[in-house]
Amino acid sequence: MSPAILAEGLVKKYGDVVALDGVDLAVPEGTVFALLGPNGAGKTTTVRILTTLLRPDAGRATVAGFDVVAEADRLRARIGASGQYAAVDDHLTGAENLEMVGRLYHLGVRRSKQRARELLERFDLTEAADRPVRGYSGGMRRRLDLAGALVADPPVLFLDEPTTGLDPRARASLWDVVAELVAGGTTVLLTTQYLEEADRLAQTIAVVDHGRVIALGTADELKGQVGGDRVELTLSRPEDVDVARRALAPVAAGETRADAATLRLTIPVSTGTAALTSALGLLAAERVAVRDAVLRRPTLDEVFLTLTGHQAGEPAKSAKSKEYSR
Repeated sequence: MSPAILAEGLVKKYGDVVALDGVDLAVPEGTVFALLGPNGAGKTTTVRILTTLLRPDAGRATVAGFDVVAEADRLRARIGASGQYAAVDDHLTGAENLEMVGRLYHLGVRRSKQRARELLERFDLTEAADRPVRGYSGGMRRRLDLAGALVADPPVLFLDEPTTGLDPRARASLWDVVAELVAGGTTVLLTTQYLEEADRLAQTIAVVDHGRVIALGTADELKGQVGGDRVELTLSRPEDVDVARRALAPVAAGETRADAATLRLTIPVSTGTAALTSALGLLAAERVAVRDAVLRRPTLDEVFLTLTGHQAGEPAKSAKSKEYSR
């Protein structure tokens, strides 16, 4: 079976700035594929090419079996997209917004009205259906925008940072919607800076930096790339931080990170629970007071930082890259 989304060697340049530098992707049907990367890494440029809004300078891509350049018109009827900002008309009601989308997809007046009511109910917007969108909250606007992307019941859905700016409750609600769609067979390509979002939703994650895919795999596979477990210790006294860092050197399998504000030390280890026991023994010998101690796997935040050198949400180091290769 062919992938629902396939990209081979995508390149996009703006003058001397390389936004995409040979991106390859393969997304199986009925899965969530997440693109992670700092601002300026090339995530949005990739989505714009796959949704026919930009033409690549080199490489090729197909979505739902259609070439994104040669068959762009036919493809647009088979995809839905929701961007970083809700693309809704403030002067129309929620129902009118969705009906308008339906008519743009040539569903006809009757089917557009029917589909609008179905989606308003699905996204818990029925009570606000006949109110102008200008009075909607941010979470309501985001849900309406996602509903608009589903009017034509597309087999492939692109979500470009869909939960940006939402509160945790609204974000969790959208996660439930995405999970429901995928359970029904929809393929979703998601870009996000919320690493827990990718961890929760995606079967496959690609880490993108400076226009290239630098890592690809499941969340567990990516965590495995940065090695082993982590011993995480919270100290009781700030004066013990430097003492603890030196004392823990024998058990550390990599650089120990210390957060002076929280008195938390994170130590990569290779021997699991034995390393935790040894760490506590070494600190006790130095009379370092420990308030809390846990053994855990690496987080996606640590994977992201290790692979890209950036925290999630930080821009890529090149200012030009930030401007052109979102």
